[in-house]
Amino acid sequence: MSRTLTAVALAGLLGLAVGAAAPGVSPQKTKPQKNVKPDPASAREARPGAALLAEDKGKFRILLNGQPVGSEEFRISPDDGNTQQWTARGSTEIRLPGGASQVSGRLQLAPDGTPRRYEWTSQSKKKASATVEFQGNVAKMSLELEGAKPFVQDFTFGSPRVVILDNNLYHHYALLARLYDWNARGAQTFPVLIPQEMTPGMIAVEALGPQQVDGAALELLRVRTADLEINLYFDASRRLVRLDVPTSKAVIVRE
Repeated sequence: MSRTLTAVALAGLLGLAVGAAAPGVSPQKTKPQKNVKPDPASAREARPGAALLAEDKGKFRILLNGQPVGSEEFRISPDDGNTQQWTARGSTEIRLPGGASQVSGRLQLAPDGTPRRYEWTSQSKKKASATVEFQGNVAKMSLELEGAKPFVQDFTFGSPRVVILDNNLYHHYALLARLYDWNARGAQTFPVLIPQEMTPGMIAVEALGPQQVDGAALELLRVRTADLEINLYFDASRRLVRLDVPTSKAVIVRE
């Protein structure tokens, strides 16, 4: 696997792009890249303790070919008013002709966006769950898949500030936007982990300025890999209000 996430990996991240809402994890078929290093010239490193996160709560509608197929409810907030510990929670349900599936995630972070612990569960034909503990530059994953033995995998990154972008949990892109340096702008790279796919890699993110979308002026942030583009649109408060994947005709909009 290359250091940049493949189109299949990010398509799986969005679920709809490969026609499955929450694919099961098959450790035997996964060949993750264990050591991922960010580009120091473009990856943003915050001052220790600097607060980058912001409270947010809402619901996204998920559209495929213009038709509603599901929704996600999410919340990003400090724990009990403790600004030194943040939690991002989300729960998504997707309904496709092949059946319904649900996925939920709970991500604990430092105020500068560094992940500390991540938990996810998914339910479609089989139930799966996992926890990821972050210890410095190492992510330690423990996976349980219905009908299979527990599986453990370690991933080592070049920075502890890894971005979690998991399958069908779109509020993770709101967190990504908080890590992007809007003052510096330009293309910036980030180490990424897709826990449900056990896939690490790199993405490039770039602000492309204001765009008119349905009569509103929104700021465009583009996420790129070698073969895929994802467009993120933000309002004046830098809240994520829309996510487009042109190649898959998938659109996620805030209600």
